Amino acid sequence: MTQSIILTLIGLFLVTAFTNILATLKTILLAKNIMNPVYLLVFVDAIIFATVLGKVTSSEGISYAIAYALGRTLGVFIGGKIEGKLALGILEVDLFLNNKNKMIELAQKLRDEGYTVNNFLASGNNGNKRYKLEVVIKRKEISTLESIMDECNISDPTLKIKNLSKVEGKITSSKKIKTA
Repeated sequence: MTQSIILTLIGLFLVTAFTNILATLKTILLAKNIMNPVYLLVFVDAIIFATVLGKVTSSEGISYAIAYALGRTLGVFIGGKIEGKLALGILEVDLFLNNKNKMIELAQKLRDEGYTVNNFLASGNNGNKRYKLEVVIKRKEISTLESIMDECNISDPTLKIKNLSKVEGKITSSKKIKTA
């Protein structure tokens, strides 16, 4: 292989990884119904895809196809990492606890942080008394919920987590911004 072919393969790999990052982000944005950036992502992805496809199909040997496939794989991996950092969306988290005092403490700490919290008396296994705490939280703030649970010495609770498409009314899904 010549140096020119190696550089072309590296370029193909990197461009394909980039387009797959765009495609992964496009899918995430579509799932969250955030449409405006999707149009730009699709346009850029289509132009690059047409160019890359022409290069892969007109080349001889499997090395171009392998560089293309590896680039797509890396793109999905990086796109997933970016999505994890963005953490778009709103969650409804239901926590089920046996200890009423811990439930009250956790609910109050979450309210103090600015979250909307509802709590209920529930029946668990065999009709045993349980306490349900329901909180609406931004997905990227789930670590805040985990740290508050740690402060309240709550470990390994029963959780039910649901994705919400939107929240309306007086429900607060975000932590209060504290000012000095």
